Amino acid sequence: MVIQKEKKSCGQVVEEWKEFVWNPRTHQFMGRTGTSWAFILLFYLVFYGFLTAMFTLTMWVMLQTVSDHTPKYQDRLATPGLMIRPKTENLDVIVNVSDTESWDQHVQKLNKFLEPYNDSIQAQKNDVCRPGRYYEQPDNGVLNYPKRACQFNRTQLGDCSGIGDPTHYGYSTGQPCIFIKMNRVINFYAGANQSMNVTCVGKRDEDAENLGNFVMFPANGNIDLMYFPYYGKKFHVNYTQPLVAVKFLNVTPNVEVNVECRINAANIATDDERDKFAGRVAFKLRINKT
Repeated sequence: MVIQKEKKSCGQVVEEWKEFVWNPRTHQFMGRTGTSWAFILLFYLVFYGFLTAMFTLTMWVMLQTVSDHTPKYQDRLATPGLMIRPKTENLDVIVNVSDTESWDQHVQKLNKFLEPYNDSIQAQKNDVCRPGRYYEQPDNGVLNYPKRACQFNRTQLGDCSGIGDPTHYGYSTGQPCIFIKMNRVINFYAGANQSMNVTCVGKRDEDAENLGNFVMFPANGNIDLMYFPYYGKKFHVNYTQPLVAVKFLNVTPNVEVNVECRINAANIATDDERDKFAGRVAFKLRINKT
């Protein structure tokens, strides 16, 4: 014989829920007495307090091993890379001589990038250093903060300095300037006490033919030792990286040219196929003329 379960009315269901939330006979809130709730809250307070304290202590211990000035691990930066300015998407520098908007964005980026290199700013903030040797500044047991930096004046960039230049770094005449800079690596003695320079070539035979002539500033793309070592952002607050400017004089118009620039230094490898930016940078240059 099947016994049918009595169906509760809506009012009965509501009354049961009210009694579950607060039972005036047993003085229970949601099935537990005040003492039971107090023990549960105390347990979770102690439990999460312990986890918080353990996490805080772990972070504090870890931070004691980290320097504010020098990264603990620099193994991925053993070989500095090269980069170009103006920096563009996919490193494609495309200029349409007759279309001001196509190159004005590059000019604006270069104006902002080169502003810290103004001779007046360099004279105010940085030192005149002796060329041909590293500018070492040992601590001698005392934190020497900040480190001094050597002047790299904008006028060293010659025709690519952009100072009083109606051609806008050559972009308005189809003879653009591309700036090469080396990425910073803390305490790296670039060149191993020997001279170094940047060279640029067309990646393929057809690129070499279409690349045409170019000039470099400083002469021969030289990078002086006096700009090394770099001591880090917090130490070297006024440090300005040395630059090499390449002015392309007669690139074949309306043709995409693949260019590769490398740094020639005794302790910088440029043949690592796993890292295309180790000691070198490749970019595409196209000068459109109608």
